[in-house]
Amino acid sequence: MAFLMGIDIGSVTSKGIVTGGKSEIYHIIASGSNYRVAAEKLREELLAKAGLQPEDIVFTAVTGHGTDTIPFGNQSFSDMRCCARGINRLFPRVRTVIDIQGQSSQVIRVGEEGRVLNFAVSEKCASGSGRFLEIIANVLRVKLEDIGELSLKSKNPVVFTTGCAVFGESEAISRVAEGIPKEDILAGVHKSIADKMAALIDKVGQEQECAVSGGGALDVGLVKAIEDNLGVSLQVPDRPQMVNALGAAVMAEEVHTEEH
Repeated sequence: MAFLMGIDIGSVTSKGIVTGGKSEIYHIIASGSNYRVAAEKLREELLAKAGLQPEDIVFTAVTGHGTDTIPFGNQSFSDMRCCARGINRLFPRVRTVIDIQGQSSQVIRVGEEGRVLNFAVSEKCASGSGRFLEIIANVLRVKLEDIGELSLKSKNPVVFTTGCAVFGESEAISRVAEGIPKEDILAGVHKSIADKMAALIDKVGQEQECAVSGGGALDVGLVKAIEDNLGVSLQVPDRPQMVNALGAAVMAEEVHTEEH
């Protein structure tokens, strides 16, 4: 049996998947400051979880940060290609995917078989990424995993006037001092990010069906804000943060099949 591995080294977390057995084996760890160390630790723990040895893996595809420093990768691929392939494996009819990562976001137009047709990437500022959510969660002293449900209770979302994460943090602090409810601040943050995603979609063109991936897709409040903004129902993977790792495994499968 041919076992394949997909590795995605993210700015916040590193994800891995082994395919080829009776079921897919997933694993996720914190990336830390050394991406090579994170990759090696991820592989070790993923293999242990799958009950496999390094020699059992016939091909490993890697994506994300520092891929050129990962000694065990057979081939590296862009996170954009891996995202498109991963979404296509999960939702073959999806043609537009919004990928909300820890430090950036991107919108990808996906063709049949998961080919990238067009794309747009957020600016370097973290205000359109998961990092902005983390900053605001810290300001409000709310657990990151709780902000989505809390934001859905909002009755009067705050309007954020800045597109910068640093100034957005200052705005949030000011709103707290004014006594604005946390849920209204969070709903305002979600709307701000949703507006940025809509602007990216305007650049590539929206085509149904649509999906959302990346760690940001774990935030139900953000997903709803994007849905309301675009007027669509988004497909959300069961493990949205694992999509790029899955896509890397799909790429590994394609290359290994071509070579054999």
